[in-house]
Amino acid sequence: VQLQASGGGLVQTGGSLTLSCAASGFSMDYYTIGWFRQAPGMEREGVSCIGNSGSSTYYTGSVRGRFTISRDNAKNTVYLQMNSLKPEDTAVYYCAADPDLDTVVGAINGRRRYLEVWGQGTLVTVSS
Repeated sequence: VQLQASGGGLVQTGGSLTLSCAASGFSMDYYTIGWFRQAPGMEREGVSCIGNSGSSTYYTGSVRGRFTISRDNAKNTVYLQMNSLKPEDTAVYYCAADPDLDTVVGAINGRRRYLEVWGQGTLVTVSS
């Protein structure tokens, strides 16, 4: 059971990146997927999540309108399209999975929640 985040890199302010979160060893069909990030010296913060069917999405205020989360269950992959990137978006981005949407939304909102599966991160660096 594994999640693998990829797609990070170096981009200039105002640029775009698309992150991918691929699952192996289990089907994403029954899981809500969340994206989190941790900047150097900062605590981890929630970014966005998407329910198992894709019909429910949630974004933290700082990325709303700039980031778009989507999923392709046939490919067992969730995507995070990031536009209009800012230096403050620089962080290691992680994806996580849990069967319960409310649990993931709570974690995105900073509440202490146990999420079932975590992936390794991918580094996004936005230069000014």
